[in-house]
Amino acid sequence: MRKSMRTRLILISSGMLVLTMVCIWITNVFLLPRFYQNSKISSMKIIYKQTVNLCSELNWDSLDTEQLNNIYDKLDTLGGNSNISIYVMQIEAYSGSGEIATINYMYPAGSDRLRDVTKDQLGKYVRAKYFGQPLDENCEILSSSDNFEVYKVYDSRVGSNYLELTGRMSGDCWVYLRTNYQGIQESIRISNQFMAYVGGVVLIVGIFMMLFVSNQYTKPILQLARHAEDMQKLNFSFRYEENRADEIGVLGGSMNALADKLEETISELKTANNELRRDLERREKQEEMRKEFISNVSHELKTPIALIQGYAEGLQENVSDDPESRAFYCEVIVDEADRMNKMVKRLLTLNQLEFGSEQIHMEHFDLRTVLDSVLGATEILFRQKNVTLSYQKSGEPVMVWADEYMIEEVVTNYVSNALNHVKYENKIEIKMEKEGDVVRASVFNTGDPIPQEEIDKIWIKFYKVDKARTREYGGNGIGLSIVKAIMEAHNQRYGVKNYDNGVEFWFELDRKSVGI
Repeated sequence: MRKSMRTRLILISSGMLVLTMVCIWITNVFLLPRFYQNSKISSMKIIYKQTVNLCSELNWDSLDTEQLNNIYDKLDTLGGNSNISIYVMQIEAYSGSGEIATINYMYPAGSDRLRDVTKDQLGKYVRAKYFGQPLDENCEILSSSDNFEVYKVYDSRVGSNYLELTGRMSGDCWVYLRTNYQGIQESIRISNQFMAYVGGVVLIVGIFMMLFVSNQYTKPILQLARHAEDMQKLNFSFRYEENRADEIGVLGGSMNALADKLEETISELKTANNELRRDLERREKQEEMRKEFISNVSHELKTPIALIQGYAEGLQENVSDDPESRAFYCEVIVDEADRMNKMVKRLLTLNQLEFGSEQIHMEHFDLRTVLDSVLGATEILFRQKNVTLSYQKSGEPVMVWADEYMIEEVVTNYVSNALNHVKYENKIEIKMEKEGDVVRASVFNTGDPIPQEEIDKIWIKFYKVDKARTREYGGNGIGLSIVKAIMEAHNQRYGVKNYDNGVEFWFELDRKSVGI
């Protein structure tokens, strides 16, 4: 079963606490006695030096009671603070074998039994050091110098070990220090027992602390894990917001940066994918337009080609010798060839506009000059059809930004379309109106309104509302498609509006260069 990081952290921390307590227990059992012994020896050496400094130059027999009590107080303080028994004595006579014959006790003033024990112990050291007799088997030298020696002694009377220091001062005076060594075992036992109690409390408290601490670390890690899951699902809205200066904070910042980068990259990929899809759709559309173009061209050229072929064969076979008939045949052939030529030119223009191969050359020109030029070229048509033209020139130039040649093509198509469909009152009205930063030009002709269901289709190439009438005046349904392509290439608005007595076609151009 998988363990969480929090559980592992608690187990590891608890194990480390237990291991620490075990190490302390082992140290108490095996190393503390040696450390305690060395520490006691150091203390005894210090007490010895302080005692020597205090007593070596004293003439005990000449001290009065007050001085003697003062020395006793100082020795009591040294011994009591260090838990070491201090004895100061003077050996007055030795026997031949090194036995102490006479001993004079300066400090402390104890019982006769204590004096006898001290005399026996001191006698062993004197005999060993100055008379070459071996020490008792229960006695072990721990430290030695010219002036003193430290022993570890087992006292069989009480069944305890002692540390003893014997040192000589001037005037055949001796310092004898003694402390109980057996107490260290009791101290170790009490220490281990105390460590067990304290260790249990520390372990319990440590577990609760680790629960709190681990929560402080696992909580942000779980947040980052959820962040990673959201990123896996391509959801980059989550952000790690805790302000931490540790490794988790660095990781959170890195994941935020990664999320931002992935979001940006995916956005770029989606944009590129969208562009690719649009390119594919554009290619499909262009392919459809190409097929439609070929189909429409074939259909539109079929009739004039058939007419040219028929009348040409008639001339070739001398169907009629009448000069007027032959002239009529030739006129039909020329008219149909001219119609084909115009249609092909218009188709090429439309094809270039739709496929983007026709470049837009933006110019700043006067729209009035374009209208004047187109109306001047079609003036004869107005007279032939008895059309009344309403066109009021403005008093000042109407400057616009556009491709002048293409806008002339738009005006020409609108005027030609109006001439071909004008009826009834035979009126055509041309207007220019300034509306903010644009100019709207419109061409209105009296006649039949365009059926509402047909009004959106008139911009489609080769589409004809009245095919019989279109054929009558030589139209081919391309003119308005060219208008649409030109105006969309300029990113400008255009359209048509029905009235009760006619139809109005319009387009708009920018007056200012901003945004071009």
